[in-house]
Amino acid sequence: MPGRPLSRAHARAACSTGLVTEATTAQVQVLRGRLVPLGGIRAMYVRRTLPHRSRAFIGAWCFVDHYGPNEIGADGSGGMDIPPHPHTGLQTVSWLFEGEIEHRDSGGAVGLVRPGEVNLMTAGAGIAHTEVSTPETRRLHGVQLWVALPDAARDTHRNFEHHAPPLVPLRGVGSARVFIGELAGVDRSPIHTFTPLLGAELILNPGAAVALAVDTAYEHGVLLDTGEVSVEGVPIESGDLACIDPGPDRLRLRAGAAGARIVLLGGVPFEEEIVMWWNFVGRSHDEILAYRQGWEAGSIRFGTVKGYAGPVDRIPAPPMPAVRLRPRGRRG
Repeated sequence: MPGRPLSRAHARAACSTGLVTEATTAQVQVLRGRLVPLGGIRAMYVRRTLPHRSRAFIGAWCFVDHYGPNEIGADGSGGMDIPPHPHTGLQTVSWLFEGEIEHRDSGGAVGLVRPGEVNLMTAGAGIAHTEVSTPETRRLHGVQLWVALPDAARDTHRNFEHHAPPLVPLRGVGSARVFIGELAGVDRSPIHTFTPLLGAELILNPGAAVALAVDTAYEHGVLLDTGEVSVEGVPIESGDLACIDPGPDRLRLRAGAAGARIVLLGGVPFEEEIVMWWNFVGRSHDEILAYRQGWEAGSIRFGTVKGYAGPVDRIPAPPMPAVRLRPRGRRG
């Protein structure tokens, strides 16, 4: 069932199928994605695993969207066209497997998101940006991730960073690209985050088994993109996010007969409570209300995105809910 942690007995039963031979006592919580329309003119759908009713974070990762592969027509149908929209209190992390997206933001940054290259945008106190798949793109496939900024850094300045991590072999079992943080013995990313985090793409060869050395202080999440994989003996399906709490010093993965491509996320548990609504991360209902009012009023907090040539000049904020928004932490 979505969001239900597997007991140690279930983990042992999964191991008995032969998927993993190493003994493990780690508990695995499997979150199933739900289909959500992405804001914008073309209404592209994504599979969203975080936030989930049973889990709000992996480290400070607070939002995980997985999409594609989507075939894009010559007229752009099936692609991405998201007009100017705002963010506060977070960083966005864009990672593609296929296709190309043009990013523009009110900090003046213009950049292309390409496969194997990470783009990180820091919203801080406020930013607006656009995301549009390029005319040459015929297949779009990737993940969009958000990181909650800690209270001490959430009013920081807007910023944009780009990094193309090297493809690093994993001792005969596959390869990895580390786009955020550090994976022991593999690589370290220069991208700046405000809490300790890990983000990496792993490609596992058919039938490969690997026990990755991981930080015992981190929570970890394994998102399966393509192929088959088991996490600590628990098989997951494409689009699932397998979550493991801090403690283990190894993360055991085994790929199926077709191999697997996964996104590995991790981080020190984020102990602050946040309110996340629409594109805003704040700390209270009143704060979110003020952000919404500012966006609708054209506040300088968010600035102006230059060069976007879409059919509308901005995405309006939806109405506030009828009830007060309540803060949520990692423990619910």
